[in-house]
Amino acid sequence: MSQPAPAAAQQTAPPLVQMENIEKHFGGINAVNGVSLDLYPGEVVGVLGHNGAGKSCLMRILSGAMIPNEGTIRVRGEVVNLQTPHHARDLGIETIYQTLALADHLNAPANLFLGRELKTRFGNLDDARMMTETVRVLKKLNPNFKNLNDPVSSLSGGQRQVIAIARAIYFNVKILIMDEPTAALGPSETAMVGDLIKQLRKEGIGIFLVCHDMHDVFELCDRVVVMNKGTCVGSHDILDVTKDDVLSLIIKGELPADWVPRNRGKEQ
Repeated sequence: MSQPAPAAAQQTAPPLVQMENIEKHFGGINAVNGVSLDLYPGEVVGVLGHNGAGKSCLMRILSGAMIPNEGTIRVRGEVVNLQTPHHARDLGIETIYQTLALADHLNAPANLFLGRELKTRFGNLDDARMMTETVRVLKKLNPNFKNLNDPVSSLSGGQRQVIAIARAIYFNVKILIMDEPTAALGPSETAMVGDLIKQLRKEGIGIFLVCHDMHDVFELCDRVVVMNKGTCVGSHDILDVTKDDVLSLIIKGELPADWVPRNRGKEQ
């Protein structure tokens, strides 16, 4: 069922991302089977489904870590052929995996600039400038962030997540893929990450949120896309569905038989 773009998207320009009829096969297994979805500026789209539903595979395709067998990807209206994560990053697509991909023995500045270090005019590492830039971007996300010189292994889960987000936004991210960003976090740190996501949305960043926590989905997302056995079984504005509706899509691959859009149902 085709769904209208959310209100925030209708006010502005075209989608940041359009994935059309994406397919990915592994031998005789269709991991992703003809899936289409889009993402608008300042929108958070929850990508949901059981393990093996195809959601992670679809996001890896967008991140450049996996090449589709079929389909078209447009980024800000231009057809792109994503071959590597580096290419995706050049287009403003960043991914924050559940593991965060941080180097535990390095401090915050070294992690923020890992693989993209700032250099002096003599070609040496510019540690002072990297620290200054780290302080600037972390202050924007969390003014109380401290311990910048400590190895990130000594930091809390929430602080590590802030560093991963800081690394993405410093390099001018436009499209952010977040894989279970609140997994294994306590309530206060989960709330902090939720606030960061809302802040990024206000700045016009589009976010794909891969998540199993239904509370986070309904707290943070504007829209949900549900996958089941490699196909997209629903794309709905969050106000049109309940948690039970979404669970029905995840488990059975379809909405309840008596379903009507909640918002529109109330208006009628």
